[in-house]
Amino acid sequence: MSATLGELSQLSGARLEGSSDCAITSVNTLRQAKQGEISFLSNRHYANDLLDTKASAVILSEEDLKHCPTHALVSDTPYLVYAKIANFLHPEISRDGSVADSAILGSGCDVDKTATVCANVVIGNNVIIGAGVYVGPNSTLEDNVKIDTASKLIANVTICNDVIVGKNVILHPGVVLGADGFGLAKEDDEWIKIPQIGSVLIGDNVEIGANSTIDRGAIENTVLKNGVKIDNQVQIGHNVVIGENTAIAGCSGIAGSTTIGKRCMIGGASSISGHIEITDDVTITGMSGVSNSIKTPGIYSSGLPVTENRIWRKNIVRMKNLDETIRKILLKIQ
Repeated sequence: MSATLGELSQLSGARLEGSSDCAITSVNTLRQAKQGEISFLSNRHYANDLLDTKASAVILSEEDLKHCPTHALVSDTPYLVYAKIANFLHPEISRDGSVADSAILGSGCDVDKTATVCANVVIGNNVIIGAGVYVGPNSTLEDNVKIDTASKLIANVTICNDVIVGKNVILHPGVVLGADGFGLAKEDDEWIKIPQIGSVLIGDNVEIGANSTIDRGAIENTVLKNGVKIDNQVQIGHNVVIGENTAIAGCSGIAGSTTIGKRCMIGGASSISGHIEITDDVTITGMSGVSNSIKTPGIYSSGLPVTENRIWRKNIVRMKNLDETIRKILLKIQ
């Protein structure tokens, strides 16, 4: 795709500074961009790159406009404008509906004629695949799965029995929906497996990153509501409920029966205990451990930031002796 800056200004709502006829064919970074490409500045870390950029245009804020050596689109939200323009200039590939000869379909399936089923896909019985759905190569859909309109299973996706996937969902390679949750009861020295008879319900406009796993419910369902965004290698346990438009960054783990509210942001490598509730509009910074419910919106953090090893070792020793040190101080005060 290509467009003029005037067209991109109208599309994104950003104010045009420069020639409306400037032709743009692609996006690129400030440092790598060349003529015919548009870049953006939303992180102060890259401010110096603006001065020498060869981009034909840059998306930026009002305060950075004076430093821009080329045409500009000005906005209070440069990154959001970039997202809109990038989607326009780099649209998704359209596919004609077809079922590969090597795909295996069970009985009672309803596959829309506009859906695409790629090579080596295995589909169980009574599966419903809606209009415009893309089922990528080597994916497996077990019995009674339902996938709604325009959803995409990129490749090697496994959807276990009875899982329901909404509209415009993107499942990246290696995603597993509906594997058994970690349900076990201990008898003496042995573990007794508990049947996981719930399912997984995925709302509309959800995206789940590569190799992430969403366990089926033990009795009730595991639920990801509309607009949820999950990064790569995230584990979500059974009976978890995640509210609308919440985003969870990579390598996070959420234990079973936890409820997370709307519009939350969970930083990478965070660990959230089971059977707790996190209210709406909570931000949890990366590598945090959450063991208790959070009932008030806001930003929450835990864990120690990285520091020089020599200093870290000293701090750990002092932390181990913290209780004893405080007791001695209190005794002296008394």
